[in-house]
Amino acid sequence: MKRIGLNECGHPVPDAAGVEGARKIAALVAEATAEDLVLCLISGGASALLPLPAEPITLEEKQETTRLLLACGATIQEINAVRKHISAIKGGQLARLAAPATVIALLLSDVIGDPLDVIGSGPTAADESTFATAWSVIEKYALQDRIPAVTRHRLEAGMFGEIDETPKPGEACFRRVQNLIVGSNRLAVDAAARDARERGYKPVVLSTLIEGETRDIASMHAAILKEAIASGRPARPPVCFISGGETTVTLRGDGLGGRNQEFALACALALDGVAGAVALSGGTDGTDGPTDAAGALADGLTLARARALGLDAAAALERNDSYRFFDAVGDLIRTGPTGTNVMDVHLLLTR
Repeated sequence: MKRIGLNECGHPVPDAAGVEGARKIAALVAEATAEDLVLCLISGGASALLPLPAEPITLEEKQETTRLLLACGATIQEINAVRKHISAIKGGQLARLAAPATVIALLLSDVIGDPLDVIGSGPTAADESTFATAWSVIEKYALQDRIPAVTRHRLEAGMFGEIDETPKPGEACFRRVQNLIVGSNRLAVDAAARDARERGYKPVVLSTLIEGETRDIASMHAAILKEAIASGRPARPPVCFISGGETTVTLRGDGLGGRNQEFALACALALDGVAGAVALSGGTDGTDGPTDAAGALADGLTLARARALGLDAAAALERNDSYRFFDAVGDLIRTGPTGTNVMDVHLLLTR
């Protein structure tokens, strides 16, 4: 770190430290010439960690827009479509600032399918979305009258051509840009499958493209595990079902948790009383939601242990209060920051 400045800042809601860091980065790359090489290391979380609101949007207005998008159940693709169009650096605009320098971006993908323009909101990638795309997200979740007025005015002005679009495929600023995926959920799932095999389980990779409402996806996974235990389909025990991706939690209550803890809690309800069943859901970055846990474990006895403590799992799920539930039961997974982020991994196994 003798040559590199470290700028710690907020996630998933951006903060003032992030804005200051983004300004420094923008100023640095704007000075680059055709003789320079700009090396960008981009991971999931960069959307929040590299906030440079487009004028006249303020940090507070961007924070409120981000909170609304995170709470309504929007996908990361939808959230980032909006983020790119209220930013001065995302959606290929960092590449535009760096031109005519050579730009090499190494990306750790935390997005389903590894789309370059969505990972970290694509600061060095041509943007496939438009102002109209962003506005359609706002309409889909009925946020027109809830987002800050200045955000709404910018998106509307962009749709009417009053503001320049983010740079699109084929534009000159991308002629000397290379975007390379160096880590992904698929690589993580492949590693999990190898480890499961070494431990005596038959690994069955269900998908690395999992998305949808967390509790529904968890129930489906639990059903697959119960079928394997009951009938040996689609694979006979000992088996380890593995999937990856990024599900979505629609906030219904005022609890504390994250999508992985909610996944485990939904599995606990679905697997109640099923002997020999265990499920794990964890975020590969070591952080799940605004908590100190990466995820949680659940098995056929989780609810029995919870009832002995006077806990109601169904009520906790309804309140989105998975963290306090698993903290009391003792089945939170705390790894600390892992130094990477390639979405989530779900493991369901039985001997």
